[in-house]
Amino acid sequence: MTSQRVRRPPGEARRLILEAAERLLAEGGVAAVQVRAVATRVGMTDAGVGHHFGSRDRLLEALLRHGGRKIRAGVADVLDSWLDRGADLGELVDALAGFYRRGYGELAMALHAAGWRDAGSGMLAPVVDALHALRAGAAGIPVEDTRLAVAALHQALVTESAYGPAFRRSAGVTGRAATASGPQLRWWTTHLSRSLGLP
Repeated sequence: MTSQRVRRPPGEARRLILEAAERLLAEGGVAAVQVRAVATRVGMTDAGVGHHFGSRDRLLEALLRHGGRKIRAGVADVLDSWLDRGADLGELVDALAGFYRRGYGELAMALHAAGWRDAGSGMLAPVVDALHALRAGAAGIPVEDTRLAVAALHQALVTESAYGPAFRRSAGVTGRAATASGPQLRWWTTHLSRSLGLP
């Protein structure tokens, strides 16, 4: 007995395919995003996936754009929530770290490794703008300093889940201190605050 395939509207089918491809990407990197694996997860044939995206390369291109939009939207949500609570720098670092821990750090690294680049002014531009506005009391501080500080934080937080413990061990940190990210996040907050001249 054969099971009936469900016909979905094209928009819904594309969304389900991209979500399945995103999960595969986060679980196993770009190599895991194969048409057959995506089709199996969505419950359609390889030809069905091909109908919506044409080829694996075109699926990966669409996945890069889809993932980039999700990352930008997630960062914007974190920033909005942070500003609503009074703009405590430690809360921003913790919120961004939490966002990246939910798989977006690995996704950001996988997207970057696969060739995706933010074509706009930068997905963290709103964070730069918010932090630079907090520094407005200090005259003559170039926005480039704020950009570099946010870039360093972004790099650290994105790579934390994949490399944080190994990087800490390579510097001689041992035991629980090597595997726990909390002390490292507090270090980032303290040094980011100092470098930006924030309270």
